[in-house]
Amino acid sequence: MGPSKSPARQDKEPRPKRWRRRICRFGVILAVLALVSPFVMVWIVSTGRSDTVEAVAAHDIAIVFGAGLYDGKPGPYLSTRLLTAVKLFEAGKVKVILVSGGQRPGYDEPGAMKRWLINYGVPADRIVKDNGGDDTYLTCARAKQVFGVDSAILVTQGYHIPRAVATCRMLGLDAVGVGDYTVKAVSENWGRYSRREVPAMVHLAWEIVTRLPDLGDHADGVERALGGI
Repeated sequence: MGPSKSPARQDKEPRPKRWRRRICRFGVILAVLALVSPFVMVWIVSTGRSDTVEAVAAHDIAIVFGAGLYDGKPGPYLSTRLLTAVKLFEAGKVKVILVSGGQRPGYDEPGAMKRWLINYGVPADRIVKDNGGDDTYLTCARAKQVFGVDSAILVTQGYHIPRAVATCRMLGLDAVGVGDYTVKAVSENWGRYSRREVPAMVHLAWEIVTRLPDLGDHADGVERALGGI
């Protein structure tokens, strides 16, 4: 009598277990795509759109993003942004400077920015204040929808340029950025602020899709400033 045959081996996993593994893998892929896609999006939209004061093409408008006040005056980050705007104005690269920041009782960022620029020789009638630019999204959205800006040079720190340019362009404002890097040598916060751009880029994708703020009525400040030249 020959040897008895053993039962067939169960080489394959049970079907429910296989499906659970596939679903988990699919979920991981979706999560990775959700995290990576905002960076790809920002890179595609902003690449090749950062320049220097000397090389950037002339535009009518420069937009300076707020960066906070210290004792009512621009700190190092905001001061270097404003100085870059002065250089653009003196080089004939822009005609009007739109300063955008937050305003509340006891705190007037655009007002402080305007006073700083006037002290550095920019005529008051070439400066327009946006008192509702509390963040990057609002500065870009209000420049386009409230002030009617179609194209501009964006002025901010270098690490912020890709997100600022991408935000404005995705909101319909054609933009190129001129970034400041000089403050990096004197600020211990440069690295921390640069790393903060990572979650901010992820948040940008959500903002573009879901954020529909009430931006207010049309303001003719930019039109009047350009018309008076």
